[in-house]
Amino acid sequence: MTDSNSDLTSAPIFDLSNQVAIVTGTSRGLGQYLARALAKAGADLVLTSRDNSTLKPFEEEIKAMGRRVVSLSLDVRNHESIQRMAAEAEAAFGQVHILVNNAGCNIRKPALDVTWGDWNTILDTNLRGSFFVAQAIGRGMVAKGYGRIINIGSVTSVAGYPGLAPYGASRGGIRQLTMSLAADWGRHGVTVNCLAPGWFRTEQNKVLYDDPGWVEYLVERIPANRPGQPHDLDGAVVFLASEASRYVTGQTLLVDGGISTGTTRATVASKAGNKGAREQGNKKTPQSSEHNW
Repeated sequence: MTDSNSDLTSAPIFDLSNQVAIVTGTSRGLGQYLARALAKAGADLVLTSRDNSTLKPFEEEIKAMGRRVVSLSLDVRNHESIQRMAAEAEAAFGQVHILVNNAGCNIRKPALDVTWGDWNTILDTNLRGSFFVAQAIGRGMVAKGYGRIINIGSVTSVAGYPGLAPYGASRGGIRQLTMSLAADWGRHGVTVNCLAPGWFRTEQNKVLYDDPGWVEYLVERIPANRPGQPHDLDGAVVFLASEASRYVTGQTLLVDGGISTGTTRATVASKAGNKGAREQGNKKTPQSSEHNW
């Protein structure tokens, strides 16, 4: 750990050397990018998946970076599996400093088509699973007086989208859970924050990104004028995992290119019928957009 008087602009404040991070759901997708970012910052890793044999190639990649790494089986919908993973992680490394609660799922359906089973699958994985993993790992953090917990949310933690009712409920719940755990554990040196990506291409939503019309529609609504790239999350996850964020807890950090601002056109496009008037040399100052919210 760094001294409390360290210069917040210095590189060591983001250094994760000699720290151990668990990242759940690292068999593919954003979980691997998050884990890789922490390893590049110096952290040793615990990787998890329901089938840990699938993690072997990624484990070798992390080892090649000079980091210690173990791969453990974890089904976040099974309480015994969670308890076993926590015990095995502590047996392997002694102390866990960082937890990234990334494991999640989605079933994309109109609200009227969502089944009882669909709802339970999503909420049990994304919300219940995140709580009980945080509880299992947080127990050791509280006992040792230090920890960084990063719950992965989504732009749906703060905004509603059609076809994502159970998913949005689970991610909104993650935001509230983050605040509650931060209030519970802050006095014990444990910070709890939510990292909420915007629209990033993943296995869960690739069908949308295969539609050029939808991508154009999306980009129009993102002030940064592009969808997210996985490396856009690197700085945010390292910040929340490091001493740089020591006075940040209970917060939701949106990495979404600004789409959560609710960007909406507030001007009317010129009509072809106005072309003649424009060509007559009328050089009046253009009207300001009206704010009809």
